[in-house]
Amino acid sequence: MNLTSPDLHLLEEGFRWFGPSDPVPLSFIRQAGAMAVFTSLHQIPYGELWTREAIAQRKSQLEAAGLRWSVVESVPVHEDIKIGHGDLKTLFNNYKNTLRHLAAEGVQVVIYNFMPVLDWVRTEMRSVLPDGSECLHFDPIRFAAFELYALGRPEAFTTYTSQHRQKAADWWNSINNPAREAFVQSIIDVFPGVKWGLSLDDIRAMIARYAAVDEVALRANLARFLEAVVPVAEEVGVRLAIHPDDPPFPVLGLPRIVSTAPDVDAIFKMATSEANGLCFCTGSFSARADNDLPAMVRRFAPRIHAVHLRSTQRLPDGSFYEADHLAGSVPMPAVVSELLAEGDRRRAQGRADWQLPFRPDHGHTMMDDLTKPVGITPGYSCIGRMRGLAELRGLMLGLRFGEKFSPSPS
Repeated sequence: MNLTSPDLHLLEEGFRWFGPSDPVPLSFIRQAGAMAVFTSLHQIPYGELWTREAIAQRKSQLEAAGLRWSVVESVPVHEDIKIGHGDLKTLFNNYKNTLRHLAAEGVQVVIYNFMPVLDWVRTEMRSVLPDGSECLHFDPIRFAAFELYALGRPEAFTTYTSQHRQKAADWWNSINNPAREAFVQSIIDVFPGVKWGLSLDDIRAMIARYAAVDEVALRANLARFLEAVVPVAEEVGVRLAIHPDDPPFPVLGLPRIVSTAPDVDAIFKMATSEANGLCFCTGSFSARADNDLPAMVRRFAPRIHAVHLRSTQRLPDGSFYEADHLAGSVPMPAVVSELLAEGDRRRAQGRADWQLPFRPDHGHTMMDDLTKPVGITPGYSCIGRMRGLAELRGLMLGLRFGEKFSPSPS
């Protein structure tokens, strides 16, 4: 039996690529066994139109390497849309025409997020695991130190308990100024694929713009965005996939509205079209113990359009780190089983999008990747993600054919 045959009806194997400047070349992605690429036009500023010519150029580049542009990750949503101020008409038109151009080039899945200010937050980019590999880590004590002593957010003092504040002070005082500067920069300059060179004053100014935006207002602004773009997505055959909050709880005093199953329910009710869908990120959702991931896949399966598979290990102190793909707090076999079952249902229904695209997310930095330049994006080294892809491929095959390959009873 050919275990690479498309007749096995597995998930579509993908890999994130940040463009021509990515230290992981397309040839490595193909050698890892992935055929689908999750990428974006990172050179285009947020809110501006993606021309069809720019999209076609990127698509041709991928196809020349024997790969397929399966998922756009991401077409970013401008902060003015999230806040609900500014020239929204132009921003909405640019987004809608970008979707039209993508569809014209045959790219039909578009991930986006609605997280205010920072796309994702970690406090350690190179946390060393017992085996010597490095992972991403979120420590609420260190994040409290960032808010209290680097950012100086006035409201942060009442956000944390006195015990948290004391631990944060102790940690902050234990590191020198160069270490503080490196720590601060690691938090404020983590936008995927781009380096904006933001300062603390920039972050303060961005937060200040959300002074009147609470959870209710942010939901309303998302609803207005969906009202504008979903009809176009439906018309041209594009499936939008909102990414969950990372981490899935409020940070910087800002609201989060894509963190739980009720949050997703509310978003799907804003626009009932299948074009309004979800990027199911197991890592993001798993940082909350109250998220039942297999149940969430079952509940939202028909409107899951893209998948990120990774696992976090939650710790009793409220911190979490990026675990191995088949370890940690995510029941990965149950999650993948549900995703495979959804693919089977879609095939039975005759849906063209039956094969869900996934990518291994946030791999560990390991082996000789540890000796390569620091320019490698944390979580996106080649070997760690290749290991994750291989493990997930084996899991899919085991779930699909475990019984067939089991030894006969003696």
